[in-house]
Order: sequence, then C-alpha cells, then structure tokens
Amino acid sequence: MGSSDSTCLSHDILIVGGGGAGLRAAIAIGEENPDLTVGVISKIYPMRSHTVSAEGGAAAVIQSSDSHDHHCYDTISGADWLADQDAVETFVEEAPRELLQLEHWGCPWSRNPDGTVAVRPFGGMKIERTWYASDKTGFHMLHSLFQTAIQYDNVTRYDEWFATKLLIEDGRCQGVAAVELGTGQVRAIGGKGVIMTTGGAGRIFPFTTNAAVKTGDGMALAYRAGVALKDMEFVQYHPTGLPGTGILITEASRGEGGVLLNKNGERYLANYDLGEAVDVNDERHPVKRTMELGPRDRLSQAFELERQKGNTLQGEYGDYVHLDLRHIGEKKINKKLPFVRELCQNYVGIDPVHELIPVRPVIHYMMGGIDTDLQAATSLPGLFAAGECACVSINGANRLGSNSLTELLVFGARAARSAVRFAEQNSTINKQAITAQATQEQTRIREQFFQPGKGTETIASIRVDLNRALEQGAGIYRTEESLQTACDQVRELKERYKSVELADHSLTFNTELIAVLELGSLLDVAEAVTHSALQRRESRGSHQRSDHAERDDEQFLKHSLAYQTDGNPRIEYSDVSITRWPPGDRVYGSK
Repeated sequence: MGSSDSTCLSHDILIVGGGGAGLRAAIAIGEENPDLTVGVISKIYPMRSHTVSAEGGAAAVIQSSDSHDHHCYDTISGADWLADQDAVETFVEEAPRELLQLEHWGCPWSRNPDGTVAVRPFGGMKIERTWYASDKTGFHMLHSLFQTAIQYDNVTRYDEWFATKLLIEDGRCQGVAAVELGTGQVRAIGGKGVIMTTGGAGRIFPFTTNAAVKTGDGMALAYRAGVALKDMEFVQYHPTGLPGTGILITEASRGEGGVLLNKNGERYLANYDLGEAVDVNDERHPVKRTMELGPRDRLSQAFELERQKGNTLQGEYGDYVHLDLRHIGEKKINKKLPFVRELCQNYVGIDPVHELIPVRPVIHYMMGGIDTDLQAATSLPGLFAAGECACVSINGANRLGSNSLTELLVFGARAARSAVRFAEQNSTINKQAITAQATQEQTRIREQFFQPGKGTETIASIRVDLNRALEQGAGIYRTEESLQTACDQVRELKERYKSVELADHSLTFNTELIAVLELGSLLDVAEAVTHSALQRRESRGSHQRSDHAERDDEQFLKHSLAYQTDGNPRIEYSDVSITRWPPGDRVYGSK
C-alpha cells in the first residue's frame, strides 16, 4: 500500500456519509452559516446512498384529525416505552416543517384530488400520517436533497473516500483519516466539527433489505473512539422481504390493503396479539385498521410462530408466506404501488395484480446506534451523529415505519446546527498532529493486510460465518444459550480477522481493501449487538428472549450502552427520559 500524503485537507465541518441525513446536514450548515466550509465524505456516490431505496413514506402530522400528541404516543408505545420522550416530542414538533420544506426543494409528494398532501396508513400508526411519493419516497427525497445541496458553493464532496479512523487531538474530534479509493492513499481531513451520517449495519445478518454498503462504518468509528453504542440489541425485522434477495416489499403494500396468508390461505395474524384495539366508530380512524398494519416486530414474531407450527410454505430460500394484493386491483396498484409491481416482475417473475407474492421477515433497520443527546452531540467533543447510525433515541425497542425518513431530516438539521455552534467556538485544527495520526493509520493498514504470506483467512469465509452466527444466535427469538454462543463466535471471528491477507495489493480502486475494512466494522457492531442482547434479560419490542418472555420495566426500562474494551465490551445503562406518557401496555388504536 502506498505512502500517505503529508498534506492535510481541512474544512470547518466534516460530514461522513452522503445519504439523506448527510445532505440535510450540509444544507442546514449553508442555511445557518454559509461562510463555513463543508466537506462531505462518502464511500459511494451520494445518489447511491441507501436512502434512495426507501419506498413507503415519511411521517408527520398534517391532517386536522391528527395531533402531535397522537404521533408522540404512537411512536412511544410502538417503541415499547424505550424511546426518550423529550426526543420524540422534539421530533414530532419539527417533522411537518421539514416535510413541507422538502416539497419546496422539489419533492413531489402524492396528492389528493383536492390538491392536499396525500397520506397513507402505516404499521403502528393509529392515524394516517405517512406522506408518500408513490412508492419511491426515498428516491424522490434523496434527489431533492442532492439537487439542493449542490447549490451551495461552500460544500466540497469527497466521493469514493472511505473513513477509517476518527482523529482526536486536545480532547476533541478534529477530523478523520480516509482512504481515497482512486489512489489508495490515506489522507487526514480536518474538521472543527464532525457529523457522522453513515447509516445502519444490517449486513451483519445474511438476509436483509439493506444495501451492501450498510456495514456500520460510522458506528464502528465512534465505538473505537470510546463513544458508547446505545440500544444495539434492538434490530428490526421487516415482515415482508422477498426470499433470496431480501428486497423490500414496502409496508405501503399493506397500507393500501394487502393481506398476509399462510400455506392454508388463512389470514394467520388473526391468531396473534398484535396489540390492536380498534374502535371503528372513532372519527380519528378514517380507515378501519387491519391486522397487517400491526407493528413490524409483532408481525415478524407471528411469522416465526407460524413457521414453528408448520403453517409456512417451503421454498428454495427457506420458509415464506404469501402477500396478497390481487383484490386491490390493477388500477390502484399502478397508481400507488408501481415499484412493488416492477420489483415482483423483475426479481420473482410474478405479477402481483394476478399472483401471490412470496415474503418472509428480513432484517431492515437498527434502532440502536451512536449515543447522542437531543442536539445530536456525542460524548466526544466535536463529534455529532444523525440518522440510522445514531441513537437519539426516538425509536426505542421498535421503530414505527415511516418515522425514519423524517428522522433523517429533523436530526440531520439539528446535528448541523450543533456542529456550526461548536465550530464557531473551536476555531483551530492541529493539522500537524492529525496528519501524523493519518500516517500511522496508513502504516497500520499496510502492516495488517498487505504482508505477503501472513494471512490464512479470507474475507468471504469470516463474513459468511458472521452472518450465520447472528442469524442463529440473535434472530427473531433469542435465548441465553444462543446469545452466549453468538458472543463467543464473534470473539473468535475477530481473532480470525487478524489473519486476513488481501490478494489484491494494487492501489487504484482496491475494492478488496474496502471490503476488509467494512468487515472490521461489521465485527465491531456485531460484538455490541450480541453482548447488549445477552445482558438484557427481558423481552421488549424487537428483542424477544424465549427464556425471559416478559417486559421488565423495573430492571430494564433503561438504555444499554456498549463501550469497547480490550476484551468483551462493557455494558452500562442509562435512564429513559419519561415526560408525559408513563409506561403501559402496547395498544394500537383506541379502546
């Protein structure tokens, strides 16, 4: 591997990650103080960020029948009371403004015949409040953010650069070391404030809706720098992914009336407690709730119980059930779910207008992430985080669908405003010190991965074994034994990782180098997930312990905090912020 460049690039604020949260942060910096220079580092071209794949919609109160309190309560109860209620209240208050602003930037929200913004039902939301742009919401949001961000002259993009280390000097984060893919060089890029917006880490599991790039890089960078990863045991399964590919069939398909059927053609969700309590006479319910719009964690758990009963179908890629859209009709599917039809035709060879769609639960989202406060600040001065890589926490133990796209906007902007204030108060970057750190990082990478004859392990073998360990040990249902086994396996895999040698020793666009660095991130995140789950001896939201089947508020109404050590991570706990909604039963709808 080549030598590092001794020059230090620098900006007032660095953003690591070019997706929805990162672009919203870049715009907000320009709005707040256009004189500040901004660097946006992304390992891929920003328009390939995973935000683009979101289909269903973004939540915010707009209907007269809705209220901020209703949105707060749905989010908090859906989170199984692990969400910080002050964060939820802030999020709900700022959400409508962000979505309206996005329209001014060009996002084509779908409309009702009278011209008002259209909203659709979504799981766990007792009132329709999910704005959508057909079924390509993330695509249109990301395009709108990108075309707005490029209007700011103070923004410099570092596309296809991979951040490998936070550079810390004088007790604060002053930049990152990053590999420039085109040259293979590690460069220091300084920043008076650094915002992490790198997304989730669903690729620790084998079957996921997440793009291949979602490898937890930002989470791992913060974790290695001593920042806690919060609530990492809470990993969300989406109940409707395509077998084999993991491609998402959006919750909007159920919001528009799709139903789930077992191998006997029965709507099996009727046999399970989804927390619904529906009063069809309640004027706040313009559409009668359906079983299929229960929360994602409970629908995924119902699938697993059906599988254990032998009521699922068998296919090349394991067990599955059917999603039936046929009764919706071709006209409505083409208008509101055209992308779903396209995906089914291209990847499964079926037409949902006439045929049943095979689906199964699939890893979709991580509720946990880098521990931040309400201002998106971490415990490391100068480091901020927003989006799926962060945990503020509004999602608690289970995220409600369509909250996450809005979260990108609300907290991407809040992180930017916090970083601006920090940069204005901390005007210096120790370029000499952080450049020396980047040189050390280049040496570490070269000695670890480019020593001929040293390695006995391959990236692929470790990654396959990691996926298997997480699927078997930390899946929909977990036990002390399965989690302990997973912890042991992850520790063994981290040892094996030390013996990986790259076959490709070239400098220019060495994708094998990026793959091995991503694998290191996955292993660190997996360590935090498994150990946090092992220590939480209760069932809450997406974390279901067969050996501790009940929720235990007395012991575990707390956030878990995973800190990296030389051995197993240290797990600590912090209090959940309760403002106006004391913990209760999870109930969707009104009694």
